[in-house]
Amino acid sequence: MNPPSTTTEPGTQHSLVDQNLKDALATVTSEIGRTDNKTSFLLAFNGAVIAGLVGAADRDLPLLCLIAGGLAVLVLAASTILLLLVVLPRLHGADRASFPHWATCDDTQQILAEMSDDHRADRLRVLSQIALSKFQGLRHAIRLSLGAVLLVVLAVLALIVTALA
Repeated sequence: MNPPSTTTEPGTQHSLVDQNLKDALATVTSEIGRTDNKTSFLLAFNGAVIAGLVGAADRDLPLLCLIAGGLAVLVLAASTILLLLVVLPRLHGADRASFPHWATCDDTQQILAEMSDDHRADRLRVLSQIALSKFQGLRHAIRLSLGAVLLVVLAVLALIVTALA
C-alpha cells in the first residue's frame, strides 16, 4: 500500500480549500445554533428555579434557608444576564460578507460587486469569533447555574435540619 501523497495538483488544491471553507462554515454555523439551543434550555431552567425560590420565600423559613435561597436567586439572575448576552444579536458588519454589511450598501450594483469576491474566509473568521464568544458566555452561565443549584441544596438541607431539630 502506498502512503498518501503530500503534493497536490493546482486544481485539486483549489477544490480542497473550497470544500474546507464550505465544511468549516457549516460547522461554525451549526455550533452557533447548538449554543443558542443550549442557552434557551438554560434560560427556561433558570426561570423555573427562580420562580420556585421566589414562590417559597413567603413561607416561614429558617434564616439560613432564606439566605441560601436569596443568594441562589442572585446567582441565577447573573447567569440569566450572561445567557441573554449569549443570544444578543451581533450586528457588526465588519466582515463584508453578511447582511449587516449588505444593509449599508448604497445600491444593488454595490452588492453585486461584493458578491464577485469570495468572502467566505472573512465570514468564517467573524462567525468563529461569535461562536467562541457564545460558548464562553454559556460556559460561565452554566457554572453560575451549578453554583445556584448548590445553594438551593444548602437551603433544602437547612430546612431539613431545622425540621428535625
